[in-house]
Amino acid sequence: MAVKIFFPTSCSGAENGLLIGRWMADHQSVVVLAVLHFPFIPGYVKKYLANLEQVTGLSLSVLGTWSNRKAETDDKTENFLSDLSSIFAHQPWLRMAREASNKFWDCAIDGLADGEEAEIVLVYYDQQKVMLSELHNKAESSEIAGFFDTVARNRPLFAMDKYDEGPIKLTHWQSEGVEASIIVELVKQASVPMCAFLSFLLSVITSITRVLQVKPLSYLWSKLSTCEQLGKRLDSLRLIGSTEAAKDHTLFMRKANTLVSLLLDVILGIVLMSWLYQGNHIGQLADKLLPVADRVAVELQGLLQWLMGAPAGLKMNRALDEVLGRFFMYHIHLWISYIRLMSPFIEVILWYIGLSACLGLSVALSILSDIIALLTFHIYCFYVYGARLYCLKMHGLSSLWRLFRGKKWNVLRQRVDSCSYDLDQLFLGTLLFTILLFLLPTIALYYLVFTLLRLLVVLVQGVIQMTTDLLNSVPVYALVLRLCRPYRLAAGVKFRMLEQQTGKPLRLLMQINSLPYGNVLQHYRLPSSRCYPKDSWGSLCKKLFIGELIYPWRQKGDKQD
Repeated sequence: MAVKIFFPTSCSGAENGLLIGRWMADHQSVVVLAVLHFPFIPGYVKKYLANLEQVTGLSLSVLGTWSNRKAETDDKTENFLSDLSSIFAHQPWLRMAREASNKFWDCAIDGLADGEEAEIVLVYYDQQKVMLSELHNKAESSEIAGFFDTVARNRPLFAMDKYDEGPIKLTHWQSEGVEASIIVELVKQASVPMCAFLSFLLSVITSITRVLQVKPLSYLWSKLSTCEQLGKRLDSLRLIGSTEAAKDHTLFMRKANTLVSLLLDVILGIVLMSWLYQGNHIGQLADKLLPVADRVAVELQGLLQWLMGAPAGLKMNRALDEVLGRFFMYHIHLWISYIRLMSPFIEVILWYIGLSACLGLSVALSILSDIIALLTFHIYCFYVYGARLYCLKMHGLSSLWRLFRGKKWNVLRQRVDSCSYDLDQLFLGTLLFTILLFLLPTIALYYLVFTLLRLLVVLVQGVIQMTTDLLNSVPVYALVLRLCRPYRLAAGVKFRMLEQQTGKPLRLLMQINSLPYGNVLQHYRLPSSRCYPKDSWGSLCKKLFIGELIYPWRQKGDKQD
């Protein structure tokens, strides 16, 4: 029978004493957590272990004796160590000794069932790394999972050091140096009132925003990326300002990732704001914005004049082409008048928008997306007009095409049924089909041109939105933790053989396999506020062909008109 003994490397140089740990009978393995030193009172030791069991929920006991033969050890000490098995009756009982050569160890196990002889495998592990690690992909009730769980849940045991005053003297990973900082302790103490104040402030802001939930205003706010981003920012602050302690690793990592992502976003926003206000970049941007808008309007007028002629040598319906061209030209004139009216206030508007960058780079990008949507609102109107007209014509042609085949659409049953038509119905259907078919090229050309313009605007907004989602959802804290302390995010363990000799226990070194960066992104990625299109390319092409409105980056909960 093989018995694994997990021994902490920090206890290799410990003085003589007792081994404190847990016996996992299901896996025939021993987890050594600390070495108890002399002098001690057995009653105090048992009481201390009983208190630890109530706190951790794990059964800890004295597993055996530890003898460091590298130090001076006389026969009386050896006999005293051997007699301790009668005081702390634990089965099995370990007898571990470190030889003076510091190369091989003696290890024996007494009290096994049926007097079996055990093949001992001695596994060294770094206690601090194992305690701080969060093991991913752990199988249920596996030996490694039980080992990690045992070390992680015994933090109260590691709070006591051998240099502390008291009846119990222990050696574990803190013997090499207690990690403590007065700054960290002060931050921990100050975090509770700060979170309480933040929660109160957020509750006041939430009560104020409820006034904006009136029906017309709520519909308008739902269409603006800035309002959605501010709502997400409030949710992030509520999570950070929550006074409830993180009970598990997942909630702690989510809070930490949200906090670090928020700080990084705000820092980038402040850098952008400082750049905008240095060198009068806002004034330069305002001076260039009006000529660009005029240039876009002039280009659209030229495009419409080209469509009203003979574009690419195509023969268009003159009357319909003239009506559509003048209709869209009138909208461009309205847009130019609107830009001229707003031109004196553009610099002031940009100045106040630049201040919003202090809330974060994602907020500034959301405002930029809304500005692009407002500046290209006439292109959106052109696309909607063309798509609706084209969709109406396609539906009319499809209905008349079913008339020729003796079919009709059953509205109640939502299916195509057979139907008999008289001569007058067939004549009228043929006349309408011919008119719609000959008018289709003119409308299809306008629809195609304005759809391409709309897709170009949507592509720019999509890039901005993906950048915003990247800032909001990337787990920066988890990535930095994986880079600086890779053992904190463990995907498993590997063993490296150190020494092997006949009659001696096999010595292995356990090392932690870090979680790959791709799995870190997948596991700790923060939830995004947007839903991306689930339509396939074939479905999108079908919608474009029949003239349905497409919103590739529409928000959650929105319905297509």
